[in-house]
Amino acid sequence: MRLLLVEDDQELSRAVEHALATEGYSVDAVSTGAGALFLAGEADYNAVVLDLGLPDIDGLQVLAKLRLQHSALPVLILTARDSVEDRVGGLDAGADDYLSKPFDIPELVARLRAVTRRAVGRSANTLNVGDVTLDPAAHTVQCSGQVIEVSGKEYALLHKFMENPGRLLTKDQLESSLYAWGESISSNAVEVYIHGLRKKIGKDFIKTVRGIGYGVGLE
Repeated sequence: MRLLLVEDDQELSRAVEHALATEGYSVDAVSTGAGALFLAGEADYNAVVLDLGLPDIDGLQVLAKLRLQHSALPVLILTARDSVEDRVGGLDAGADDYLSKPFDIPELVARLRAVTRRAVGRSANTLNVGDVTLDPAAHTVQCSGQVIEVSGKEYALLHKFMENPGRLLTKDQLESSLYAWGESISSNAVEVYIHGLRKKIGKDFIKTVRGIGYGVGLE
């Protein structure tokens, strides 16, 4: 799952980016509104964590522009502006959730799971396709009731597949969900992770349609 983090406090940004990375998220972090709008137009994100007190453009203006570009993109506001009026203004401007500073990282992660879950119309806490269950909160994968050990990238890839059952995903789409800007990507990385997942959960779970892409839950 790929996230855009917009925060000008570099120490806080690094802490949040590290915490989210350990949860399996691929994070692009920027410190300005202009940078956020540029990246939002260049990559597909599952959610945006947006500070309001940015040095160049007010966060609410960034939010308004994001809404024009991506009407359904989940946006979680992260800010020191914690009055009722500020919270109401942010939510009315199109934010999906609002978290005041200081905050606890586990709560931020839980709120991100909630807004991304709602964005795809899912109410259940777990993802289920066939005999495979993925629990984003516990960060676990089970196959036929047995816990399966997977690497961080394998987990992220499986999460992408199971959020899109019945849909073919191209290699470019999969790479985009796995890697942030600037990360090096080997030419066969996706194939390597898919091979690893097939060994652990069954060779037929992830289907290949040659020349098009990969998918789970395909008819």
